[in-house]
Amino acid sequence: MAILLALFSAFAYGLSDFVGGLVSRRVSAWPVAVVGQLSATACTVAVAFVVEGSPTSADLAWALLAGVGSGVGTGFLYRGFAAGRMSVVAPVSAVGAAVVPVVVGAVGGERLSLVVWTGIVVALPGIWLVSSTVEELPDGAVKPRASLAEGVLDGVLAGLGFGVLFAALGQVPEEAGLWPLALAQAVSLPAVIVLAVSLGAAWLPRRRATWWALLAGPLGASATGAFLLATQSGYLTVAGILASLYPASTVLLAALILHEKVHRAQGVGLGLCALAIALVAGG
Repeated sequence: MAILLALFSAFAYGLSDFVGGLVSRRVSAWPVAVVGQLSATACTVAVAFVVEGSPTSADLAWALLAGVGSGVGTGFLYRGFAAGRMSVVAPVSAVGAAVVPVVVGAVGGERLSLVVWTGIVVALPGIWLVSSTVEELPDGAVKPRASLAEGVLDGVLAGLGFGVLFAALGQVPEEAGLWPLALAQAVSLPAVIVLAVSLGAAWLPRRRATWWALLAGPLGASATGAFLLATQSGYLTVAGILASLYPASTVLLAALILHEKVHRAQGVGLGLCALAIALVAGG
């Protein structure tokens, strides 16, 4: 069950990013992030009211850390995207989001089989490749949109943020209910706004099209909730690596719905991700 929940989390995260990306093509990315986080918070709070749980102060402390990690990850991810460094920021951040919970789980004493560890090792280059983007040139050639040096800092910081989100949520037990998750979502909203202000970016949703990002909220909330449930019924290491496969679903949706071309590196990455899922599930 934990594997299915983690894979659903990856799919929902990817679908949320796909919706947010579509809206961001028409308006600024920061208001889209704010509206999406606001919607996710509202959805999570509504569900938390009907789910029994008794969170401790430690559970809420982990939730605060998770919310800050979510806001930091989102902020630096959008900063890198806004600067045109998606080809660097996306793969670095996705791999970082996978590595942090894997390290935390391993240090925490999780013992996995050799087959599962092989799947984890295979997943990391798969995530990198499937997240990579290229820019089409007039002559049909392709080149990276920016150098590694320009985008690596944003990617590392975004990956650390999302990795902290995953690792912190992994410390919340089942008996805590969903209020820690609601708190994490709520904290991520001011965290994103603070980052936007510190970077001198406009974050208020002034254009009507921005409110389409409300659709991304339930998807993001479902993804984070499924990840929390996956860590409560299985290993943080496994849930973290599988949930970090979310770029694969974004790429597939873009290919199926927008008819965007999947370039060779992404195709190889999709194959590695599929192999990783098979190994982790089989182990």
